[in-house]
Amino acid sequence: MKELFAKLQECMERGEETVLVTIIASSGSTPRGAGSRMLVSREGILCGTVGGGAVEYRAMQTAQEAIEKKASYTKGFTLTRNQVADIGMVCGGDVTVYFQYVNPADREFGEICGKIREALGRDEDSWLLLDITDETCWKMGLYRKGETVGLTLPAEMDVNFGVKAVQREAGGRKYYIEPLVQAGTVYVFGGGHVAQELVPLLAHVGFRCVVMDDRKEFANPETFPQAAATVVGDMERISDYLTITDRDYVCIMTRGHQFDYYVQRQALALKPRYIGVMGSRNKIKVSTEKLMADGFSEEEIMFCHMPIGTRILAETPAEIAVSIAGELIEVRAESMGTRLK
Repeated sequence: MKELFAKLQECMERGEETVLVTIIASSGSTPRGAGSRMLVSREGILCGTVGGGAVEYRAMQTAQEAIEKKASYTKGFTLTRNQVADIGMVCGGDVTVYFQYVNPADREFGEICGKIREALGRDEDSWLLLDITDETCWKMGLYRKGETVGLTLPAEMDVNFGVKAVQREAGGRKYYIEPLVQAGTVYVFGGGHVAQELVPLLAHVGFRCVVMDDRKEFANPETFPQAAATVVGDMERISDYLTITDRDYVCIMTRGHQFDYYVQRQALALKPRYIGVMGSRNKIKVSTEKLMADGFSEEEIMFCHMPIGTRILAETPAEIAVSIAGELIEVRAESMGTRLK
């Protein structure tokens, strides 16, 4: 998302016309749901995706038509199993797609893009708003911390927006509302080989990461350029350096069993959304016995993902990072109301 809006601003600065394509509703077996988005120019897709196959191909063509017409509009697509099989779509389903023509001279919209990029860099809840009452005269806005930027919402609008993309009507107007950022940081304890593979992967799929180690050579911006922060500190006193909430994720992969135990003991007391511990089953057994002796219940300890990651028989640091990222993606999706089918 951040890359998409950065690319959009670049196009505006160059005076290049584009269309922002957003799926605002979907049903059936379509490959992407509401909130999927891509940016299209006269030459084709610049960034993002709405699922590939027939949806994406036809949406790209429609977006290019919108550039020629300098117009915005909504269009529905109904796909059947036998339709356009040659471009990779085998499932049926319906999607409603919003095509927003972006005039590069629209300074107000350029400013909103900047605000959106800024919000994407913060660890706080925010929502993207579209006034789609009149599809040809769309307006985009941003909602965060009780503040709306870019458009004015009716007084009667319920701003408890939640974690799913929705459409709402208020004050005689119709809005599309999409979660932009849902707060939650991945705290990676230990900056070794697995962490060095994990952090760029997590950053690529939209997680904000903070790395902590007690060695400066393993916790610094040069080693982790994709991390929001790196912290050098005492692993026995993590709360002196970090504030971990119930929306955060804790990945424990320090340089030794004892340090893993120190961090896990503190993390259990802080009750984050996720705790994962890397290591052998024998090491985990020893840590479990220590934690039970500390007074933690078996239920509390079993909350931890031990060993960390989805079971894919991973062996190398890169493979282990993929397994951990998969597990975190699943936990995040479930917390946002998405369930595996």
